[in-house]
Amino acid sequence: MSKIIKSHTAIVGANLIYGVNYVIAKGIMPDYVKPFGLVLMRLIGATLLFWMFSMFMPKERVKRKDIWYMVLCAFFGVVLNQLLFLAGLNYTTPIDSSIIMTANPILVLVVAAIILKERITSRKILGIIFGASGALWLILYSGKADFTSENFIGNIMIFLNALSYGIYLVLIKPMMMKYKPVTVMKWVFLSGLFFVTPVSYGQVTEVVWTSIPMSIILSIAFVIIATTFLAYLLNIYALQHVRPTTVSIYIYSQPVIASVVAIILGQDSISAVKIMATLLVFTGVYLVSIPSKFAYFKQIYFKITGKL
Repeated sequence: MSKIIKSHTAIVGANLIYGVNYVIAKGIMPDYVKPFGLVLMRLIGATLLFWMFSMFMPKERVKRKDIWYMVLCAFFGVVLNQLLFLAGLNYTTPIDSSIIMTANPILVLVVAAIILKERITSRKILGIIFGASGALWLILYSGKADFTSENFIGNIMIFLNALSYGIYLVLIKPMMMKYKPVTVMKWVFLSGLFFVTPVSYGQVTEVVWTSIPMSIILSIAFVIIATTFLAYLLNIYALQHVRPTTVSIYIYSQPVIASVVAIILGQDSISAVKIMATLLVFTGVYLVSIPSKFAYFKQIYFKITGKL
């Protein structure tokens, strides 16, 4: 139970970072750093942090076949995910992006059913409906969505980003059952670096560092350290103890978390809509994350009999 609570706390922390990242990353691009250039900065910074961090952890020997499997995970979870997200965000709005990302839990549910053979239960579907309803209600209440032709390309990229991240969450799960989070992440990000460098290096060399204000430097640091290194580490830690669908359903908490932060900072106020939307979101999270009665009794049976 302690590990489950820690896992859910880690997911909340990651989604708090992601919720803030929409606005911060949008402020960097494209005036100071172009999208692909920012992706390469993220990967270089996070790769260095993961490998440095691993030096203080117990060493693990990774099988060669698993390294190649992590390369596949890197392609979906780091390369496609980050390139499509930042490129899409450059063309569309944070509100449009957050609305489209509500498709992520549905995509994860379908991919998990295909690859991991997870059952699509009526309770999970109901949870996704509750969560999506609460998130969309809060997003549309907070601002106007703008699905115009100008944003169409960006919106398509954000949708493909949601799909690639959903595939990644499902693919990476088996690795979390074999290795520690830092071990997995250091190989995933190093692999992603080889994919991204050829297509992104040119945009990094175009950056005029002397013209970038300190506020943007701090924003870039936040994207590298918090959004990339810390958020990925928190999510991958959670995947050791919960299902990919549970991690993905927390995407609905991002607008809720953003609203709470705004209220704490005095930039927003509590309203009936926000309270109701929050209840819907966390009802959805609860319905998706609780184990079925069958699974619960099966665990008890295994403990009594000692069978695996």
